[in-house]
Amino acid sequence: MIISVILIPFIAGILIPVIPFKKRWQKEIFLETAVVANSVLVWYLLLHHSDSTFLLAHFTGNLNISFRVDGMSMVFAGLVSFLWPFATLYAFEYMTREKHENVFFLFYTLTYGVTLGIAFAANLLTMYFFYELLTLVTVPLVMHTLTREAVLASRKYLYYSLGGAAFAFIGLIMVIVYGSTTDFILGGVFDPAKIAGHTDVLLLIYVMAFMGFGVKAAVCPLNSWLPQAGVAPTPVTALLHAVAVVKAGAFAILRLTYYSFGTDFLRGTWAQTVVMIVVMFTIVYGCSRAVKETHLKRRLAYSTISNLSYILFGAVIMTPLGLAGALTHLVFHALMKICSFFCAGAIMHQTDRHYVHQLNGLGYKMPCIFGIFTISALALMGVPGLAGFVSKWNLAQAAVDSGNPLAWGGIACLLISALLTAIYMLTMVVRAFFPGKDFDYSTVAEAKDPNWKMLLPLFVFTLCIIGFGLYSQPIVNFFNDVAGGGV
Repeated sequence: MIISVILIPFIAGILIPVIPFKKRWQKEIFLETAVVANSVLVWYLLLHHSDSTFLLAHFTGNLNISFRVDGMSMVFAGLVSFLWPFATLYAFEYMTREKHENVFFLFYTLTYGVTLGIAFAANLLTMYFFYELLTLVTVPLVMHTLTREAVLASRKYLYYSLGGAAFAFIGLIMVIVYGSTTDFILGGVFDPAKIAGHTDVLLLIYVMAFMGFGVKAAVCPLNSWLPQAGVAPTPVTALLHAVAVVKAGAFAILRLTYYSFGTDFLRGTWAQTVVMIVVMFTIVYGCSRAVKETHLKRRLAYSTISNLSYILFGAVIMTPLGLAGALTHLVFHALMKICSFFCAGAIMHQTDRHYVHQLNGLGYKMPCIFGIFTISALALMGVPGLAGFVSKWNLAQAAVDSGNPLAWGGIACLLISALLTAIYMLTMVVRAFFPGKDFDYSTVAEAKDPNWKMLLPLFVFTLCIIGFGLYSQPIVNFFNDVAGGGV
């Protein structure tokens, strides 16, 4: 069944430009049915999985393309399959004003299958194969509008991604040469007899591979492609920033650190210090740039850069609690960020306003959108009672428990980030609801909330943000089980 849930989005996507749909609603029903059915199959697979591995192709030695369901894949595949049907529904309404719909939904649906391939990869080679394929199927989405800005953004995204993949490939080679297998095994796969005398070289390779996979996770200084990719349609940028691309980068780093190189090999070394400094700097840098940015989607893009390094901060703590904290923020941030990006897309779709200073007074004309945006803003800040607080608390707890003084410094970065997040998110909320007593409301007379196709996903995500904020213990326990190897 694993190969089926990867292939169904491929088949559905390819059929979109082939089937001669007479009405637009027919295409929408076909696509939504395929996506929902695939998500149902994914969840059935996750709830009834076995420990067996599905071998698709064998090359030589221990090199093969194979798939398996383990704790990590349950987290990532469960997240992706939950969000994608709602994102597709949102895209139907958003794309009514865009051109080349068939091409868009072709690659949009292919991306779903490729992302599931990354989630279910049983070894580093399989994950790397789908990781590269993810770049190829998302470049056309970034370039969709075919404007000069879109073409330049897609080129930059392609160059950065391919360059990063080259460094990640070196890490793959080292795992093949010095590991007993390429399979993902919690604790790492290095053969002690083989790595003797090569420790420093392997640590250097880890840092290189970390930065290589870190391109998609937007670590400094390899993150400038992400704000530029905001020229893509909002359904694309929301998935780029919340699920498919950036989370694939963070997921790959988690796999590399905990399941290939192993934390026993890395913890306490200069390599851990280097990557921890990088992610701590990225946390503060992303928030600082977001405060200065005036374009709505680019401000949220810099926010993503910062929050992705929250996940990586948990990864480089290199303890079970660190991994659990990273998984918590990987899931909760996806909900918060897709919510805020969809709100931004709704604002742009309904009013054609793209800058922060243009939001004045819109809160009263679009109460649903800005009410939801306010909740996502508070969650990103880490306000208690919302999902963001839970994940940030778990990360801080992991940092304290690690006993690493540098990790304790990371807590200061989290606090600085929370303050800056309050500044760049709440300024937009204040502008929308409190434009000033002299504001002329006739300038926003045309604004209104979008239809149900946009609002339904946003209400669902908001309920999740509040629900996990108030009652997160079961899912946090599951993440702890994954980090401890119990799933």
